[in-house]
Amino acid sequence: MFLEIENLLKPDEVNRLRSIASSSPFVSGRASNPHNISKNNFQIDFASPGYKESSKLLLDAFMRNEEFRLFALPKVIAPPMICRYQPGMAYGRHSDEAYAIVDGKRMRFDVSSTVFLGDPKASLGGELTIHLGSQPIRIKGSPGSAVVYPSSTIHEVLPLEQGERLVAITFIESEVRDPMRRGLLYDLNEVYALEGERMEWENRIRLQHVHTCLRRMWAE
Repeated sequence: MFLEIENLLKPDEVNRLRSIASSSPFVSGRASNPHNISKNNFQIDFASPGYKESSKLLLDAFMRNEEFRLFALPKVIAPPMICRYQPGMAYGRHSDEAYAIVDGKRMRFDVSSTVFLGDPKASLGGELTIHLGSQPIRIKGSPGSAVVYPSSTIHEVLPLEQGERLVAITFIESEVRDPMRRGLLYDLNEVYALEGERMEWENRIRLQHVHTCLRRMWAE
């Protein structure tokens, strides 16, 4: 199960992130994943002031978005980073790491997210492709939109043929480790939000009770 969020970022935030990207140094993307030979991109230099500013801006945007919070149930969010692809670059099929050291602490990667910063009409190729069974789903979002999906999902970035692919990525340790349980909690909350006003009060309270008890039971 994955979630698309249309307006995670405001237009002025997209413009600011593009400005940071244009003025900040980038290094090889292999710096954060040296063992994956299929990774061919650039990422913002962690030592640059632009990294700190962009990371905070993105983190604030994630945390104010209720749809993201309900879907991912974030416990810890890794500092987001801007990534850039130029023609010929790609990132082959992979699933994200289970654990990594983030800010000196061991963090479990349950949920991954890509935030789109570039104009999809200004490039050819470079789609984020999520493989669900035999059906590949290609996503090339509008500026400021995001896609959120389990880190265990096999996905890739198709070769960029023309233009530039500019995105930001992050990883989330969720309160609820299991993606099926997270999905059930999200669906229950959606039913409550959409149908709750039409339910008899007693049934509405019972539905809310089931949701909160399951979240309490499954949370770590």
